[in-house]
Amino acid sequence: MPSPTLTLLATAVLHVPKAPERVLEVECGDGERTMFLAREFPTARVRGVDGSEEAIRKLVAETGLDPEGRLAFKRGKRRSLPFPDEQFDLVVQVGGPVFLREISRVLRPTGHLLYAQSASRWFSPRTDPRRLRRSFERHGFETVEIDETPDGSFYLGCLTGS
Repeated sequence: MPSPTLTLLATAVLHVPKAPERVLEVECGDGERTMFLAREFPTARVRGVDGSEEAIRKLVAETGLDPEGRLAFKRGKRRSLPFPDEQFDLVVQVGGPVFLREISRVLRPTGHLLYAQSASRWFSPRTDPRRLRRSFERHGFETVEIDETPDGSFYLGCLTGS
């Protein structure tokens, strides 16, 4: 049975208007969601980044070397993502503090941010996507979709640069 955050992500990606070429999951943890994104967008290059060296080492060992370079994991912090500017069409983050300036930096113009928050007992009003909407918009994101499911809520925004 899929985890609630994976079910939430599966619902949210249905709203992404165009298949991305490059996808980044911030704080990828065990890689379950990152691997889902690679399956969901079969032509995209998908990267997972996490601050835990141990988690990344384990993911690399489990997934091996992808000869096509479609799926890769890298150690890095959400505050300073280890990627060049305008690298991704879609950045995904499930829970936790979101660093919009850094996400905006790695997103291509008109790229999308998908932020989701599970409905777990650790739910924080500070990271509720509905409450964060104004902050997203102040950082140049135009709201595409905000929705709530039994597994949590999500925000999908498009970087407009305004």
